[in-house]
Amino acid sequence: MGDSLLDAFVDICGPGLARPARATDQVAGRRAGLVAVPATRGAVAESLRLAVERDLSVRARGSGSKIDWGTPPEAIDLILDTGRLNGMWDHHGSTAVIAAGTPVSAVQAALALRGQRLAVDPPSATATIGGMLAVNESGPLRHRFGSPAAQTEKIEYVDRAGVPAESDGEDGRPGIAEIDGVITAAVLRLEPLPEARLWVGRSVSTPAEVSELVAQVVLQEQEPSAVEVDLPVEGGGMLALLVEGSPASASANAEKIARSWGAQAVIAPAGPSWWGRYPFERDDVVLRISVRPRDLQAVAYALRDSAGAAVPIRGSAGVGMVHAVLPRGLSGARVAEIVDAVRQVLLARRGRLVVVAAPPELATEIEMARRQELF
Repeated sequence: MGDSLLDAFVDICGPGLARPARATDQVAGRRAGLVAVPATRGAVAESLRLAVERDLSVRARGSGSKIDWGTPPEAIDLILDTGRLNGMWDHHGSTAVIAAGTPVSAVQAALALRGQRLAVDPPSATATIGGMLAVNESGPLRHRFGSPAAQTEKIEYVDRAGVPAESDGEDGRPGIAEIDGVITAAVLRLEPLPEARLWVGRSVSTPAEVSELVAQVVLQEQEPSAVEVDLPVEGGGMLALLVEGSPASASANAEKIARSWGAQAVIAPAGPSWWGRYPFERDDVVLRISVRPRDLQAVAYALRDSAGAAVPIRGSAGVGMVHAVLPRGLSGARVAEIVDAVRQVLLARRGRLVVVAAPPELATEIEMARRQELF
């Protein structure tokens, strides 16, 4: 790309805030041409209008924790870094306006000083507000509070043509999945910070055991904030549940659940080490499975049978959304075969499966999730 194009982005973003891409500026193994770091919604709009004028392919980037997810781009000319779209305002009531490039962790720290929080806990430690919303990344708290998209009242964005827009969506819920552009800010609901949090954990070894224990919680009409499962390949599985509220209510509810789960149940003031973390690494083939909680065990066994071996599974047993990691070294054809087999089982159970991430050499050979399918 010529110096004139770079100069044009420098004029929009400021000196030193547009540059040639470095080796680390990649999307699914493809190196970008340029990186631009606009500081305002207007600068985002100008950048996208210039990209349209020059026929450039564009990908927005927050912290980059999920930039490789989904269908890989055929080419990437420009990375639009949202790091300078940072800050929070109008947060003195039940909502807050938060800029897209703001780290979720920074928002939580600021709100905690006021006794509030966002009821979101994306597993990506460096997730930004925009990155979280772009793929609706949810963690354990989805069980009680819903996904980030469900807690968002308005989205400000700039469409691919460089036109600023807003989305309120139907029934007050933005159609984030349909946004084709760059998110610049969002209005999110705030929740009170709970006085107490307690985790109840119990060792498990099979999907059937998990299903039985989750059913016990449902029968008791408990309202936990999260119910998570971790089933590694070799033993050491655990089902864990989070209760929140006043010290007295949290303690009473935790003890009631622990009694129903038997002598193996343990109550702790902190979650297990795997809580709220993904079971996969950057070069893994990652499946996201969504199905009714009672059908998770059938799907887990189908996955084991189709893969020919046990497959690690972790996620929200209470809402039926988990991630599974396929063995490394599989060919694209073998991955597709496993995916098709599990989808047949899911079809009768109104569930779905998408391939969230894969190594670059495999991502071009298999059907990867489209952005809308990550919601």
